[in-house]
Amino acid sequence: MVVCGDDGLARRLAAELRDVYRQHVLLMVPAEEAGGRAAEPPGARAQAGETPWSVREIVAPAPYQEALLRAGVERAAALALLYEDDETNLRAALTARRLNPGLRLVVRMYNRKLGHHLEELLDQAALLALPGMDRVALDASTTVLSDADTAAPALVATAVAGTNKIVQADGLLLRAAERPASGGRHVPDRGLCTLALLSSTATDPAGSEGSEASGAQGPDLLPDDRAVESSSGRGTVVLETVHRTGPVLPPRRLARRGAPLGEVLSARLRWSLAGIVVAVLVLATTTAALTDADPVHAAYLTLLDLFSINDPALDGSPTRQILQLLSGLVGLALLPLLVAGALEALGTFHATGTLRRPPRGLSGHIVLLGLGKIGARVLARLRELDVPVVCVEQDPEARGVPLARELGVPVVLGDVTEDGVLDAARIHRADALLALTSSDTTNLEATLAARNLKGDLRVALRLYDDDFATAVYRTLRSAHPRAVTRSRSVTHLAAPAFAGAMMGRQILGAIPVERKVLLFAALLVTGHPHLEGRTVAEAFRPGAWRVLALDTADPAARRPDLASAPHTGDEPQLLWDLHPGSVLHPGDRVVIAATRRGLAELLGRRPLDTGIDPTTRRPSDGG
Repeated sequence: MVVCGDDGLARRLAAELRDVYRQHVLLMVPAEEAGGRAAEPPGARAQAGETPWSVREIVAPAPYQEALLRAGVERAAALALLYEDDETNLRAALTARRLNPGLRLVVRMYNRKLGHHLEELLDQAALLALPGMDRVALDASTTVLSDADTAAPALVATAVAGTNKIVQADGLLLRAAERPASGGRHVPDRGLCTLALLSSTATDPAGSEGSEASGAQGPDLLPDDRAVESSSGRGTVVLETVHRTGPVLPPRRLARRGAPLGEVLSARLRWSLAGIVVAVLVLATTTAALTDADPVHAAYLTLLDLFSINDPALDGSPTRQILQLLSGLVGLALLPLLVAGALEALGTFHATGTLRRPPRGLSGHIVLLGLGKIGARVLARLRELDVPVVCVEQDPEARGVPLARELGVPVVLGDVTEDGVLDAARIHRADALLALTSSDTTNLEATLAARNLKGDLRVALRLYDDDFATAVYRTLRSAHPRAVTRSRSVTHLAAPAFAGAMMGRQILGAIPVERKVLLFAALLVTGHPHLEGRTVAEAFRPGAWRVLALDTADPAARRPDLASAPHTGDEPQLLWDLHPGSVLHPGDRVVIAATRRGLAELLGRRPLDTGIDPTTRRPSDGG
């Protein structure tokens, strides 16, 4: 695996590939990122204590052809281009595709439209250079990602569910929820399945690591029902979907699908108009009953009298004259109602172009600070989950402000560090705070101010530096032990998605369980004897892999990348509630959870784990 970049994402991705997927990584960085060691001779430097999955580093000013050749791109399995400049990534991707047509490319692009065109171009180039390339390899040959898009699901899961142990599949957010030991036999859980039994000595509710004391029982990955039932005094990790919490804000449809009558006209105005309609019907019915006019002609005469455009009934009967006077009186009442309705409707439609204020009775919502690149993505994802949101933004021209206006999300314009801004966002009745501005100090200051207003508030704040984020997390957790706190950098949140793309689009993500890792992948049943022709129960191998879901979409209409969110309006194509007796047929695509060694066996590759734990230097147990 070759990773090229000029910021922290490159090093974080290299570490993710090494620690989670046990891959050999070559990291290409500019001299300033290498600590100013440009004077060393060009070439790869092996780190001290190198293992078969260690990270080696070379220094290069930019990913030109000479540097890519020196990195061995023509022999590499995958290349990640993570420079902050889109043009640099674009030029390097075109060069790499020419040097190695079968290379799996993962490109970081801020321009989403340009990235889509680049993906199609590079896939077409790979197909022409390798005409025999199969569909699966072609779909995974080029992946264009942005750190904003890849970090958004983890931030949303943190705000909604209080965890970042999530995997995104077919638009669903799946989390690994830990359940404490209940004493005695385990009570059946309502999650999708049990992923692991925790260590017998694991007591950290955040799910860090169990004790390594002699005789301590480590975590068991993918246990069968018998093992779960017989376990005693051990917590479990359960896979479940992330659901919204709190009330749903009313949808704002004025700008796109037409305004409902209740938003255009007030209730009192609607009742007044209803009274006018009833009066007109009564007058028309009375005219038809007391005169010789038929019902249609009677209604016509009533409307003429109502709008004062009929001739006076000077020669008519007294009954006709009285009805005409009554119609005129009703017409006098109708005129101001029509004017009021027109003005109210005009004001309502004009209000759609302005930002909404938070409703007074709002509670159970999420306060989102910052509507920049990251904040706009998170806002869109939260509204897809129907989660109530109140945004706070200082710049009225920020990228996410038009999106908030279109979605009808309340926005408070102001500096979050000033008094009264968080109060206006109803922070004291909120469920969670997402501090996603571009300033670390602003995010931290807003978090501390919000905690003073509500001590048990769930908080997730974006910080640039990983070490600073860790220090802030530990301090806030110590100061507020009963409140959920998450501090993460965007590179920390985005790296797993980039790593999964480098392993191929069949990898949906990874979830750590103490010192082990569970991988989630989408596989075609064809060519896998452990799956093909077997039932879901027969295909389950405890401790190695487990079938979780079946892709019900037509093979020609399948989305190549299940880790990305589906387009708006697309129906989910994964069936999660599988019957144990369901048979897996050739051509089916399934989502599985597997250990590293189990996935390697299924794919027919060398094990992703060579048997040595890099943190302890002890033999690994296959996790």
